[in-house]
Amino acid sequence: MKNKENLTDRDWQELAGFMSEETEIKSEKLKQFIAEDSYNTEKEWKELKGMYDKEPINVDKAWNKVITQINEASTNNLKTHGKSILNRRILIRIAAIALILLSIGAAAVYVIRTDAQNKKIIAATGNDEKNLKVILPDGSNVFLNRNTRLSYHTNFGSEGRVVELTGEAFFEITPDESNPFTVYAGEAIIKVLGTSFNVITSNDNSEVEVFVETGHVMLYDESGNQNIQLDPGFIGTLSQDSSDKKLNENPNYMAWNKGLLTYNGQTLNVVFHDLKKVYNMEIIADDKEILDLPWAITIDNQPQDTIIRLICASFTLSYTKDGDVYYLKKK
Repeated sequence: MKNKENLTDRDWQELAGFMSEETEIKSEKLKQFIAEDSYNTEKEWKELKGMYDKEPINVDKAWNKVITQINEASTNNLKTHGKSILNRRILIRIAAIALILLSIGAAAVYVIRTDAQNKKIIAATGNDEKNLKVILPDGSNVFLNRNTRLSYHTNFGSEGRVVELTGEAFFEITPDESNPFTVYAGEAIIKVLGTSFNVITSNDNSEVEVFVETGHVMLYDESGNQNIQLDPGFIGTLSQDSSDKKLNENPNYMAWNKGLLTYNGQTLNVVFHDLKKVYNMEIIADDKEILDLPWAITIDNQPQDTIIRLICASFTLSYTKDGDVYYLKKK
């Protein structure tokens, strides 16, 4: 086991990768680092944990401390052979805070890091995580769905409020008439002053969809040839060849963010599609007739096992589970 004197430059570079484009350190790698420099990390962890033990743990507050340390590290980093080597003390402190988050099951859920070379803050979610809340420097909130990446410049606010998005996210923008908020998503540009809206980019970034919950949004392409003004309740789509605007008629459109699904006679085929998107819950029926059954119910952030039991009880079905997949059949 390594102590702090025996850690190599490569070790520190790998941990620095937690905030860079070079490597995404997963929880096991972080645990390994903590174990290899256990004395200093444990010391920091005890000092910091004492602060959190005095009040209920606030994950956002704890993670913001991590981001603060990362930003300080990016400003004061050392350059060795063209790579960013972070100050040892800062790294140990970051690891200690991350250990607190790991202990409450929070840190392995997503990645937030600093790309020091391009001076960007990057937040990203994987396939199993959603609703990562990112608080921007201006106080705006962004909630990331699964498989989503949000980035913004380290000087965000001072030279405009600009972010880049791939995937899906819900924005709650702090009003500032003198400093419009801009989202670059695929081939589209979205401009607002202060509003709440949802953005989805297609897998290849060729199409962008925007739903406005409050306020007003301008959606246009990079060439400026296509533009749409969206009011509350409307959805706008923009691709290279076309644009469209329509009133949202799906009450479950924002269910991925709210966790609330409401049905009034929709088929189980529709329900299963929504459950896949909202709860990452895959359900397969062995009989097509099951998919055509109508259902009236409200699902409000229930566990997956509770949801599948509700389905079975409603239609006299049974289920088996293999891995993460539920299989339904008639009794």
